[in-house]
Amino acid sequence: MKFNFTKAEALGNDYILIDIINNRSYYSLIDIAPTLSQRLSDRHFGIGGDGVIFILPNEEYDCKMRIFNSDGSEAEMCGNGIRQVAKYYIEHISGKENIKILTKAGLREIKVLKSNNETKFVVDMGIPILEASKVPLNTEIAKEDKLIDKEFDFGFLKVPITTLSMGNPHCVIFVEDLGKIEISEIGPKIEHHSLFPNRVNVEFVKIVNSNEISMRVWERGSGETMACGTGACASAVATMLTKLPNTNKLTVHLLGGDLIVEWNKENNHVYMTGGANLVFYGTMELKI
Repeated sequence: MKFNFTKAEALGNDYILIDIINNRSYYSLIDIAPTLSQRLSDRHFGIGGDGVIFILPNEEYDCKMRIFNSDGSEAEMCGNGIRQVAKYYIEHISGKENIKILTKAGLREIKVLKSNNETKFVVDMGIPILEASKVPLNTEIAKEDKLIDKEFDFGFLKVPITTLSMGNPHCVIFVEDLGKIEISEIGPKIEHHSLFPNRVNVEFVKIVNSNEISMRVWERGSGETMACGTGACASAVATMLTKLPNTNKLTVHLLGGDLIVEWNKENNHVYMTGGANLVFYGTMELKI
């Protein structure tokens, strides 16, 4: 089977987009999505990427997205990925200024900002979820309704953590030096720890000043990536809850670039602002 794809990226977090709105015959690819994502994401024998995103039609909203990580697992939501879908949508489907995209974590609304030949997207990331049972955490292990700046003993590491969901689960850990974090060793151990029944994304965060933080992220199902939109939002929320309570807007520095995250205390919604790029287009022939 031959199919067209688009390689896209946002802050170096790269995905392979497959448009099913304009190509309904591609629906059959959903049936093999876990295996397909593993094959296509391989940076040596495939196209290369952090995963595959399907852009699907939806009767109620502009479109629906389903995202599969490079290990084949399906994610509820991806902050960088949804901006890539929005970029593709306005260039190849409809040049709207406001886009509603349905995700596995629910509806996400996006405002398109265009200025000086630059396009950015403001994504309403919804309300942060702090309740342990909804993150979700193994409540028998957590032993508390919320883990906000609570010391937790992983066995190999005893450290204060803040856990929350931005549509997908996150564990935020504050550090003094990001360069000294052995993320490839610590990240997968925390990701697969029994505290997290659905596994977890792990963010290591350093406070820069009252307006900025820096972070590295171990993404569930993908490993360390250049950036993570939901991770940036989770890190910003954790920072505002525990370290900078008088701040409601932060610049988040990631390996691939910066995101602006604002937590509106009136409606409790988190808003993420950043760009996205469509890198190249191609055709893949797949024997299935």
